[in-house]
Amino acid sequence: MAVFKPENVEDFYEIGEVLGSGHFGQVRQVRERASGTCWAGKFLKIRKIACSRLGLDRSSVEREVEILQAVQHPNIVALKDVFESRAEVVLILELVSGGELFDFIAEKENLLESEAIEFMKQILEGLGFMHSRNIAHFDLKPENIMLSDKVSPHPNIKLIDFGLAHRFHQGEEYRSTSGTPQYIAPEVIDSEPLSTAADMWSIGVITYILLSGLSPFQGETDEETLRNIIAMNYEFDARYFSMTSSMAKDFIQKLLVKNPIDRMTAEECLLHPWIKPITRIQVAKRNRSSINMKNFKKFNARRKWKMSFNMVLMCNRLVQLKVLCKGSSDPDPLQRQCESDVEDTETKPASLLRRRLSSSS
Repeated sequence: MAVFKPENVEDFYEIGEVLGSGHFGQVRQVRERASGTCWAGKFLKIRKIACSRLGLDRSSVEREVEILQAVQHPNIVALKDVFESRAEVVLILELVSGGELFDFIAEKENLLESEAIEFMKQILEGLGFMHSRNIAHFDLKPENIMLSDKVSPHPNIKLIDFGLAHRFHQGEEYRSTSGTPQYIAPEVIDSEPLSTAADMWSIGVITYILLSGLSPFQGETDEETLRNIIAMNYEFDARYFSMTSSMAKDFIQKLLVKNPIDRMTAEECLLHPWIKPITRIQVAKRNRSSINMKNFKKFNARRKWKMSFNMVLMCNRLVQLKVLCKGSSDPDPLQRQCESDVEDTETKPASLLRRRLSSSS
């Protein structure tokens, strides 16, 4: 059971600079008054009334807190405290200051597969720990794979953002239509029962991108991306995979499998020859192979540009919404009570995209 403290967070922590922001709140650096230690404070707005769309439902925050309390692992962001007031909940989290893994890699001139594997091992170890406790992340993507710090020569991976995570109970059939299109598994699009195997599909996509600088199913539109996923429409183009080992391709192929039962688990991934080579020949192949750094840098630059563009778009929508609300002389009574929120362009419900697909086919 998640414990929410009713005390004022500012009695225990000094509130510092904003580190990031989203639809329902922001993350700020906070400093513990008793010890002087710095943490990250995740300030989340909670819905004041049930029909409001501005803010998070308290039960969803409670679920995220319970999951974070259950997954204490070196490669998963740690939760220290939770405070609650009338309008918001504040999660005190480990301060992860190293930035995104993909940004860290993009700053390098070159990277051997053996070096990339050290990061993949940490991701898989954190994920395997979650899965052993019947918890799936359901939103694995580069933005949610961070580094503990920028100073250490071998920084720790930290998996973050458990807002879509789910803990499975025996006999339960769970479905979800949320996720970022290019990383979601086919069973999400098809509204089939989900399992931790959906995370393993995302690992396959992330590995493909890491090695080549290409997204395997990315289309011109989200609809095209989803069609490519359902059709299993991807390949290892020699122009982008000329420096990739056959073991790495085999690793990806064993994850980008349509039937979730046939995908490798996190534990099986850690035993795959690409991650854990058995022979000297396998070790030599890894050390001769490298990621396509030139193309990876291009991919990461486009990704960061898209994130910035989406943030500007969201701000513009909010401004337009406020103007419309002020200009309305006789608003609907329901609208007066229920504030609206803009659509998240990075995490579109798969059900919405599926409806678009069926209407356009």
